[in-house]
Order: sequence, then C-alpha cells, then structure tokens
Amino acid sequence: MIDASASTPLYEQIKAHLLRQIQSGAYLPGQRIPSERALSDTLGVNRLTVKKAISDLVQAGYLSVHIGKGTYVSERKFDLQLETLTSFTEEMTRRGTRPSSRILHIGMQPTSEADARVLRIAPGDTVLSLVRLRLADDVPMAIERAQVIAACCPGILDKHDFTRESLYDVLLRDYGIQLIRAEQSIEARRAHGDEPRLLEIAPGDPILEMTRLTYNTSGQPVEYVKSAYCGARYKFQAVLKHNRDR
Repeated sequence: MIDASASTPLYEQIKAHLLRQIQSGAYLPGQRIPSERALSDTLGVNRLTVKKAISDLVQAGYLSVHIGKGTYVSERKFDLQLETLTSFTEEMTRRGTRPSSRILHIGMQPTSEADARVLRIAPGDTVLSLVRLRLADDVPMAIERAQVIAACCPGILDKHDFTRESLYDVLLRDYGIQLIRAEQSIEARRAHGDEPRLLEIAPGDPILEMTRLTYNTSGQPVEYVKSAYCGARYKFQAVLKHNRDR
C-alpha cells in the first residue's frame, strides 16, 4: 500500500490511499477517519507524514477537522444559488435539512460610523444587533452578524425567539417589511478568532465571508449582514446570462 522505495513522496501515497477510501465509500461523508497516530501505526510511517497528507486533504475539501473531536470526511457541500434572495432558514428547509440557530449576541446598540454610512442612517442611531451560529442538522455552517435598523422593527426583542424563527419571516409578518433586493459580495479568507471553535474547524481553515446589504420595496436599506461560512461545507453558484447588447 505504501512503498518507501517509490519515487512518489510518502505523504502523496497516503493522500492517494485516503482519497481511494473516500471515493470507494469505505469512509462515508460525516464519518470520522482513524487518528493520525492510528494511521501512522497502521501504515508504518512517521506521524508528521500522515499529518501532512491529512492537511492537504483538508485544504482540498475532502476532510474537515472538528476541534476536540477528530477528522471527518466532509459532507456534501451545500450548493447555494446566487439568483434569489432567501433566508438561511428557507434555504436549509428547501434542501431537506433542519435549520437551527444558537444566539451568540442579541440587543439594541448604537451603530458605528462606518456601518451607519452603509445603512444610510446617522452614526449612533440604534440598530438591532443579532449574531447567530447557523446550523443545519446540528452541523455548524456559518456565523451570521446582522444589523437591522431599529426604527423598522420596534419591540422586536420582546416577541420573538431567533433560535428558531426566521428574521425575514418576522420582518414580513409583523412589520410588513418585504426584503426584495440585496447587494452581496463574497471573498475568501482564513478562519480566525472564535470562528474555528464555533464552526468546529481548524485555525486557518478556509472561510467564505459574505457581506450583504438588503433593501425593502421602497429601495431603503434595512439589514446589513456579515457572515462567515465554513468553506468546506459551502459553494456558491451564480447563473450568468449573455448580454446580447454588448
């Protein structure tokens, strides 16, 4: 299985072996693979060599590290379309998974000067600050930091439980606010701060950071969101159409 005399580096041979196991179904999505020590003993190689092979497969998206739990075969990535404006709850439900949230912070607070410019309000105006860990079937998917102009939703904190309710549903049902358009940007970076612990990934693992400004039917900004999506569990897809006038 592993040939120390071959010209192919040992860590590449281990990568190929693990990849064969994944692709053949010997290791299933969501299944924990043997530990570095166990693989080192089984394959008769140095543990650092195994660590390098696993690290490469994590970077390639085949494996994911859950801090304190071990290394797992990555679940199928959620393929999110960038065509329509939907909430996390709506998107996960549509895909047959059970959405849930863990509130990390909630409250009314004055907005910063930079965020006020984005939301087109005065610095220091009050916003609802809602920070949630979003989960699908209890698997951490994203950390979402939302700000909503407080004047749009008076009393919202007294009536709702955002561990299970959709913010978009509440805004529409209770306040008549229909969010119809959003400006969105996505960039790649590495996980830092509390993100590895909350998303159960390794420090430095890939993150897809999404920034979204959402508008109501009058063209006024209502919500400003910054989300950190686990790169190993998401891919975003857009449909591009040819502009025949160009």
